[in-house]
Amino acid sequence: MLVLQIVTKQWDKSQRTAAHVLERANIPNRYPIIFPPAFYEFNKQCVIDRHGDNVQGGRLKYAQLADGKIKFDRFQLSLEDKVIAYLGATQPDKASNVIGSLNNQWVQCRYADRYSIFEGGFYYWLYEEVTLNAICINEFNDNVFMDTEPALVFEDFQ
Repeated sequence: MLVLQIVTKQWDKSQRTAAHVLERANIPNRYPIIFPPAFYEFNKQCVIDRHGDNVQGGRLKYAQLADGKIKFDRFQLSLEDKVIAYLGATQPDKASNVIGSLNNQWVQCRYADRYSIFEGGFYYWLYEEVTLNAICINEFNDNVFMDTEPALVFEDFQ
C-alpha cells in the first residue's frame, strides 16, 4: 500500500515578516494519519492524507497512468517498483529524476513555488511550500511518519 501525506503551507506577500517565517517554521511537516480526512484512492492501493493550506482549492492533482504508475503533482510513484521520481515543475518532457525507494522506508520531498492569483478584483502572489511524505508498506500504520525519521529528504528550492 502506498501512503502519501501532503503538508502545504501558503502565504502572500504581506506574510513575509520574520514573525510569519517563524510561525510557518513551527508548523509540523508530518502528522499521524487519521480517517477522515485521510482517504483511500486507486482501488484502495493508496492512502492520501492532506494537511495545511488550500487557498487554490485542489491545485495538487493526482492520477493513475495507463502503466499503473501514479502521478502526483511533481512526482511519479511506481507501485510495482516502489520508487518515487521527481518530474519537476517547468519541463514536463524532461526525464524523471529517481529520488529513491519507498519499500518499507519513507521519503520526504519538499519544494517551493509561487503563483499569480486573481481574487477580489486584485492580482497577488501566493507563495507555497509543499512537503510530500511517501512510503510503500504491507500493513497500514497510522503513525508511519511519526515512528521513524525519513530515510531520505529531497528538496527542490529554486
